[in-house]
Amino acid sequence: MINKKIKRLGILTGGGDCPGLNAVIRGVAKPAMNDHGLTIVGIEDGFEGFVEGRMREISRDDIAGIIGEGGTILGTSNKGDPFHYPSEGMNGVEIVDASQRVLKHYKGWGLDALITIGGDGTMHISNKLGDLGMNIVGVPKTIDNDLEATDQTFGFDTALSIATEAIDRLHTTASAHHRVMVIEVMGRYAGWIALEAGLAGGADIILMPEIAFNWESVMRRVIERSTRGNRYSIVCIAEGAKAADEEIVIRETDVKRTDPIRFGGIGEHVGRRITQETGLETRTTILGHLQRGGSPTAYDRVLATRYGTKAVQLAVNGEFGRMVSLRGLNVTSVTIKEAISKQRLVPVDGEIINTARAVGTSFGDE
Repeated sequence: MINKKIKRLGILTGGGDCPGLNAVIRGVAKPAMNDHGLTIVGIEDGFEGFVEGRMREISRDDIAGIIGEGGTILGTSNKGDPFHYPSEGMNGVEIVDASQRVLKHYKGWGLDALITIGGDGTMHISNKLGDLGMNIVGVPKTIDNDLEATDQTFGFDTALSIATEAIDRLHTTASAHHRVMVIEVMGRYAGWIALEAGLAGGADIILMPEIAFNWESVMRRVIERSTRGNRYSIVCIAEGAKAADEEIVIRETDVKRTDPIRFGGIGEHVGRRITQETGLETRTTILGHLQRGGSPTAYDRVLATRYGTKAVQLAVNGEFGRMVSLRGLNVTSVTIKEAISKQRLVPVDGEIINTARAVGTSFGDE
């Protein structure tokens, strides 16, 4: 589209909910309204609401006091990819291209630009919508911290804190009952939460997608701890972790989702195998959505606010097709195409892995 002074700015939260979404909305709305006199149009329930035509204008009252609230005042969905949109047909659910409906709403609502807040899936959709002529600015959100083009996504710090506290609590009950405790955390393809929470919480074994584990190594470690006087063990495992000779454990597939694979069950699988092969009493805790809920940490509130204000700056300057990004201590921007070109995975020979190994943490691979 031809660059012009924007007057109506849309904002959308896509994908799974995440602590800090409301802080971004506030970080966008305040300078947009106060400094640039823009009207903020909130699209409800992510891209699903965009396809279905649900929106409302955001007022100053809407953003008052929301910086510390979890969730998103706009609602969100991970089932609304407009390019692969689920629609009820004669033969059940059919997948159709509904992108023209989105473009129609974008124009009909008089939007001059759109800020999309989301992770890898949201950025892929944003890139395609940009190719259709929409003026898009992206904000990176995912607790998995798996976007290569930014040093950190907001929401990760909160999820990490929740997972670390859970491990701390499991230590006490594990030691009291002399059990092996398996804790499953989120991390579909990137193991940042498992790695850093496991390291911070003193987990004995960390299992994650980047390092395929072998059962013999896992069993040997828990038996060693049991026989040498450490009568309990903590195993922190990412939902996308897998044994070297097995496939990824999935709970179900759902064609309505942007990513149809729903992970889950690896923690229970590992817990059962430990009990069967070692005779040690084992319990499994799955944190699940607890990691995505509740109030954001102070770090995430600040980072989310910085991302929001930077997104507005890009929009009013006509710098579209870009995503805000944290590099070092500074918030800058990269092209959305660059942002989606590569996932940010844990480097298996990196410093943080070596640090964990140096303090005796096992990754089930040796």
